[in-house]
Amino acid sequence: MAHEGRPEATREPVFDIRGLSKVYRMGEVEVHALRSVDLTLEEGELVVLLGPSGSGKSTLLNILGGLDTATSGTVRYRGRDLTRATDDELTEYRRHHVGFVFQFYNLIPSLTARENVALVTEIVDDPMTPEEALALVNLTPRLDHFPAQLSGGEQQRVAIARAIAKRPAALLCDEPTGALDLATGVVVLEAIARVNAELGTTTIVITHNASIAEMADVVIRLADGQVVEKTRNVTKKTPRELEW
Repeated sequence: MAHEGRPEATREPVFDIRGLSKVYRMGEVEVHALRSVDLTLEEGELVVLLGPSGSGKSTLLNILGGLDTATSGTVRYRGRDLTRATDDELTEYRRHHVGFVFQFYNLIPSLTARENVALVTEIVDDPMTPEEALALVNLTPRLDHFPAQLSGGEQQRVAIARAIAKRPAALLCDEPTGALDLATGVVVLEAIARVNAELGTTTIVITHNASIAEMADVVIRLADGQVVEKTRNVTKKTPRELEW
């Protein structure tokens, strides 16, 4: 789906991945987490990564986010080679360009929702206000609640607000509904879809739940560290239309 004012033909790839491999060595055993992955991910897309445990989804996401490094191959972020970046350059990249959402919310219990989001807005140049970010995930009534006063879905939406408050080019979500029930998961997916649609943030969601793929622009299936299928949805469902 092209975003308003951003013609399809002029969009540049956010991530260009070529020959990406990752090998973990555990004693004398080698674990091949990724095997020569080639992918191009375009600006503004909502991408769902599907695959069984051990297929390489989280490893791929962590390398895209600068949390892990490749054994071989290249990852370019808007033309910038992350595989040649220094530790300091990767820290700068994570701080300014990427937002992360994980299965567990990682909120600070002693801080309110507003204060948890403010931690991020204080370290970047052009952030949203915490109030703006929390409004985008429909949590304005909960600004001054502590995590213990919030449901699991509300805590996850605070985590999404925290991730997008720095206006990242890419939002990387690893099993964001994995700890949630169906109804709560739908609300969280609505927040992710709204961020993607309204901010144009390239959004990558890892999930075991194949039905979530129906809300994506692009669906990528991994198995044994390799991309086995990449498809584009002609029509997208809203989170409330998904059948789990």
